[in-house]
Order: sequence, then structure tokens, then C-alpha cells
Amino acid sequence: MRLNIFTFLLLLITSFNTMAIEEPEYISIEKKDAFEVREYQPKLIAQVLVTGTFDTASSKGFRLLADFIFGNNKTNEGSKKIDMTAPVITRDASEKIEMTAPVISEETERGWYVSFNMPKQFTKETLPIPNNPEVKIAEVPAEKFAVITFSGLVREKKYAEMLSLLNEEMKKRNLEPKGPAILARYNPPWTLPFLRRNELMFRF
Repeated sequence: MRLNIFTFLLLLITSFNTMAIEEPEYISIEKKDAFEVREYQPKLIAQVLVTGTFDTASSKGFRLLADFIFGNNKTNEGSKKIDMTAPVITRDASEKIEMTAPVISEETERGWYVSFNMPKQFTKETLPIPNNPEVKIAEVPAEKFAVITFSGLVREKKYAEMLSLLNEEMKKRNLEPKGPAILARYNPPWTLPFLRRNELMFRF
């Protein structure tokens, strides 16, 4: 039976989203609908600090990190490709806690940290060294997060709705956020909006 074009593209995109890509390990402490409390295990990250609007900074940060994992690095044996992981993390570089207002306005330029988790097979000593000094490697200890999961494109209105919901759920549990909100995106840019997985997180 022949597949129409839409069905073929849907199957193709779905296959990309179901590929075995490593994600950070965590223990689920509580889960209610889209809200979850997690304890993440220690991890190693590659991170860059970029400036610009949310969209432009996210794209720039992704390109710099992708350049590192695709081989712009060095080991004793030469450069080495590092497996891609999920999610891509973006957070406001300021220490101000954004509890109520969205921070992803397309018109506002600011500093952003964009990071990838490194595959768990690596330690800081065995991970390839970035050639680009903008790429920093950091060890992150075990941390607890309040998380809200949602689909679709990340736009200011949607972000504000999810931020409000996350704040409500945290207040119910007397959880105090530490630092700015963190946005985690799990899918490649060609993924259809309704298939995308996004998470908004506060460390506490």
C-alpha cells in the first residue's frame, strides 16, 4: 500500500524523535500530570555564554556546542566526535530569579547560557578538550528540580503560561526556586510542533 506524502513525513519525523539519544539520569520523586519533582544525578556539561535575543542566542549557542561535539576538539589521539545528547538547555545568565515574567521576548537582548550534557561515559579528564575557548566544561553535582513538561513551539505566550503553572505547583509544595528558570528542549528543529517535548525547570 502506498503512503501519501504527509504520512511518510510523519513517520520519518517520528523515527528521528524515537532514536536512542542519551538523556540525563534522574529519580522521579513526585509526578502529577505535567508537573514533576526530580533529583538529577551528577553530570558533565559543555556550556557557552552567548548574548542576543532568545532565538538568536539559542541558535548561536547550539552551533558553538555542535561544532565542539562534531570534532572541533582535541585528545591525545587527535579530534573525536562526541555523541549528541538531549536536551539542549537554555537559561538566563543573570542571577535574578524570574518568577512571574517571561524572559524570552524576541526584542530583548541579554546573556544566555546554552549547554549540552556530555555522554555519561566521559569524565572531565577523559572528555575531549574544546579548541574554542568559548566552550567551557563543568561538573554539575546532584540537584533537585521542579519540572513542567509541554509540547509545541516555545513562544512568549506559551512560556508565560508554563512558568505560571510551574510557580503555582511549587508554591503548593512550599518549594523555593534557586536561580533563573531553565528551558530544556529535546527535539531537532524540523520536528512538528505537536511532537516536540519541552520542559521548564526550577532548581530548588
